[in-house]
Amino acid sequence: MRTAARPDRHSAARAAHRKATRPGLVAAATALLAVAVAPPAPQDWTATPAAGRPYAYLEGPAGSVLQDTLSLTNPGGAPLTVRLTGQGAPVSFAEPTVTVPARTRADVPFAVTLTADTPPGEHRGTVRAEAAGREVRVDLRLRVSGPRLAALTVEDVRFDDAAGTLRYTLVNRGSTVLAPRLAVRAEGLFGTVLDRPERSLPFALRPGERTTHTEPWPDPPALDSVTVRLTATAPGAAPSTAGIRTAFAPGPALTGVTVLLLAAAGGVGHAVRRRIRSRVRRSPGGATP
Repeated sequence: MRTAARPDRHSAARAAHRKATRPGLVAAATALLAVAVAPPAPQDWTATPAAGRPYAYLEGPAGSVLQDTLSLTNPGGAPLTVRLTGQGAPVSFAEPTVTVPARTRADVPFAVTLTADTPPGEHRGTVRAEAAGREVRVDLRLRVSGPRLAALTVEDVRFDDAAGTLRYTLVNRGSTVLAPRLAVRAEGLFGTVLDRPERSLPFALRPGERTTHTEPWPDPPALDSVTVRLTATAPGAAPSTAGIRTAFAPGPALTGVTVLLLAAAGGVGHAVRRRIRSRVRRSPGGATP
């Protein structure tokens, strides 16, 4: 009589193990494949000037409208909503918010409006694109055509006794950016009390800009009547001079008397100088000093 073969318990266990682990292997392989082919993250989007330029460049006269294009690239697998704004220049978009489809590049036109009073020369601005918690800035460079004029004035000179400073205002009245220079000179009744040669100032002035600064003078004369003159200039600009006349006295109680004495002394000194010049002119071969 033939007996039935008994199944090997070890073989059955191995078969059961293979059957149980097969779904896990399939799931792991699927996960690895998904990682390998996953679309780029939303943060991988880009905003660049059209034609791959490093920055947007526009040129035209004042009063014109200049146009260019911004390229938005969405490599992700879902639509991307981008918000567009301008900074530092009058930038406008047909649509301030643009939705870019997945794996698509969208070219978005924009315009910069130059007002009639925009000064000629170089101007800067920025186009900003914001999406998916990230901001991209595109440099915007403008060149406004027209005559270039360098003009600088120094105004509103005054002395702050408490701070020991001369205050003054510089105004760029031209159409170019200026690198100002300043010279300071003060003449008292008996000679020069302050003489600072022309030097460069550590700032630049844009067209139309007005800015106030101080010049230290911690040791003015204790008793004198002084004329202070500030002369400002810049490359290509004619010098501009402004000044004040002020009296220095040792104390408040003596101020009135001191001013009168200084004024009298100033008048005497002026008369003496005029008399000397007159004598020199009348003398044979004399020259005015």
